[in-house]
Amino acid sequence: MAQAHLTIDLPALCANWRTLSDLTQGEAAAVVKADAYGLGLDKVAPALAAAGARRFFVAIAEEGAELRRILGPGPEISVFSGHMAGDAALLRDAQLTPMINSIDQMLRHVEGLPGHPFGIQLDSGMNRLGMEPAEWAALREIALAQRPSLVMSHLACADEPDHPMNAHQLRSFTEMTDGIDAPRSLSATGGILMGPDYHFDLTRPGIGLYGGLPFIEAQPVVTVRIPVIQVRDVLPGETVGYGNTWTAERPTRVATVAAGYADGILRTMSRGAWLWAGETRCKVLGRISMDLIGVDVTEVGDTPEAMELLGQHQSVDTLADWAGTIGYEILTSLGARYARTYLTT
Repeated sequence: MAQAHLTIDLPALCANWRTLSDLTQGEAAAVVKADAYGLGLDKVAPALAAAGARRFFVAIAEEGAELRRILGPGPEISVFSGHMAGDAALLRDAQLTPMINSIDQMLRHVEGLPGHPFGIQLDSGMNRLGMEPAEWAALREIALAQRPSLVMSHLACADEPDHPMNAHQLRSFTEMTDGIDAPRSLSATGGILMGPDYHFDLTRPGIGLYGGLPFIEAQPVVTVRIPVIQVRDVLPGETVGYGNTWTAERPTRVATVAAGYADGILRTMSRGAWLWAGETRCKVLGRISMDLIGVDVTEVGDTPEAMELLGQHQSVDTLADWAGTIGYEILTSLGARYARTYLTT
């Protein structure tokens, strides 16, 4: 079989959620946007619900409607993008909670869905989503009179605990929300790890559930194994792959494996990437192409049937470093071509 295999360890994912929940001074939700960071909403969300998660966050209303179909009634599902034009029917029918980002969204919500639950998102300095302090000051009393289910903001630099932006945003959020009755939320994974001052009433762990930094203690969740199609002997002076970017300096055994950038193995990893054959680390040679990768297996005894890209030996953040990106992009880039296995015990 020449299909790369993606294994998702649901017990490990749930253990990561429980650990972050135990660290939280209050309640922990679960962020499952982007198809549960590319790992499959239909499998990940029920596992988290069974582990005890009762509040979930998605990016857009369409994701929320799909999540409601999967989970059924009960769990609260909040939508980061708020109440966009045309969302009313989805928000109503799927019982979603939009996180209102502006006065315009607030007006759209109270006019289109009077009495329907909502939350408020504030901009504490990231300049991405939410009401800025002046906008919030103008709307605060009116909005609070409608009894929002949550008032939240989002940290820009929580993956760097010593970054001064964290303390700045904490002060800003506290100033904007002191004295309100509604529950408050500021932190995702990084904020949880910075301690109780950042927790407030609800935290929203995301990347940490899936095994990514900054949650160093996270259990590995994702394994990628890639079949070996062919092994050849390459002589000194011969090249491998497009553009002749790698030239053999010694006799080299080269395995061609069946995956590439069409499977989310980013081409920018080419110069830094390694795969594993058992306990032997093997260098990627030349350019990663759409469906194929060349790998140096000279030091491997028997020809391997498959090689490990992700798993116990290297994490999504290892791959991200090679590509000059972040673990989030690696996870959400894993494509539909993998044969997927979900571990449940």
